[in-house]
Amino acid sequence: MYTERKSRLTGAVVWTKHLTGTGTGTGIGVRPVLPDGCMDLLWSEGRLLVAGPDTRPYAPEGPDRSWAGIRFFPGTAPALLGVPAHELRDRRVELADLWPVGRARRLCARVAAAPDRASALEDIALEWAAEAEPPDPLLRRLVERLDEGRPVSATATELGVGERRLHRRCLTAFGYGPKTLARILRLRRALALARAGTPYAETAIRAGYADQPHLAREVRRLAGMPLGELLAGGG
Repeated sequence: MYTERKSRLTGAVVWTKHLTGTGTGTGIGVRPVLPDGCMDLLWSEGRLLVAGPDTRPYAPEGPDRSWAGIRFFPGTAPALLGVPAHELRDRRVELADLWPVGRARRLCARVAAAPDRASALEDIALEWAAEAEPPDPLLRRLVERLDEGRPVSATATELGVGERRLHRRCLTAFGYGPKTLARILRLRRALALARAGTPYAETAIRAGYADQPHLAREVRRLAGMPLGELLAGGG
């Protein structure tokens, strides 16, 4: 069973996945994790991991494992972790591989001892945020404008930054360039519309695709399966 709630950290989401099966392939975690523009701090079976930004569907390891996590607002995690997002693109990495082993072990022990591990992760993230520089407001405005379906070039002009400079900043913050970010945000809009029962042709136009075949191609590229199959599986 998957549950989530808004975090006390601005823009973040705290979530958990608990076992619902018996280790026969019917439990949680068998559905792919789709690109969403975000990075997560994860806990599972005594391990703290960082989920980097995805550009393709990710098949979670251990379908019979329980997870807790905090999903950071797009572009904000690298400043908290001290690691550029592009170094973690399409990867899951032990926190101990990014930080001094002793510090990572102390955080692991802290989460392991907590009665609510998701809340413990949230507390840790809040502490990191208090010590880090404030999030770059330009990047938040970028996400907001691209999520409205605005073109990258027009958005760069509106934000007063050249496209090459914007691309470099996006690699550090999101793990990929603004065009890839725009595609991922567009996919999220489309899935939200389709889940709400909007016909696929209307979903395509409202989400910013040229037509329904364009939507179908992008869903296959970013989600790895047709839209109908994705929705049928709760994706």
